[in-house]
Amino acid sequence: MIAKTVWKKDMEFDGHSESGHHVVFDAGAAHANGPTPMEAVLMALCACTSVDVVSILKKKREHLTSLTVSATAEQAAEPPRIFTRISLVYHVGGAVSKKAAEDAVALSKNKYCSVSKMLEKAVQIDFTIEYANTTV
Repeated sequence: MIAKTVWKKDMEFDGHSESGHHVVFDAGAAHANGPTPMEAVLMALCACTSVDVVSILKKKREHLTSLTVSATAEQAAEPPRIFTRISLVYHVGGAVSKKAAEDAVALSKNKYCSVSKMLEKAVQIDFTIEYANTTV
């Protein structure tokens, strides 16, 4: 895997991936043109675990109709402003059993999500699951 960033102006950078995609990062005070690098890490965590949970629930033939994963992170007060705690909330919709959802989230956290596995070496990651229209 290969990636690079190119400085554009002020505190704005274009990030490029080997697969041809790009993301604008904006570390300026307003963050007007894109996420900060740390926001992107948090979004990557949400995306990574979402991919796992959807994949696992589909394999279990659960009727998932929606999934939103939101993250709240606390950061150190002084540089480097690393994450000190991350709380994930999984909003699961559809006819999904609570057991299947809990198993999928646990498998993502403990086995499959590369971003989570990297981050947990430095930060505590907690999660809760909220259900809408789920089955027992």
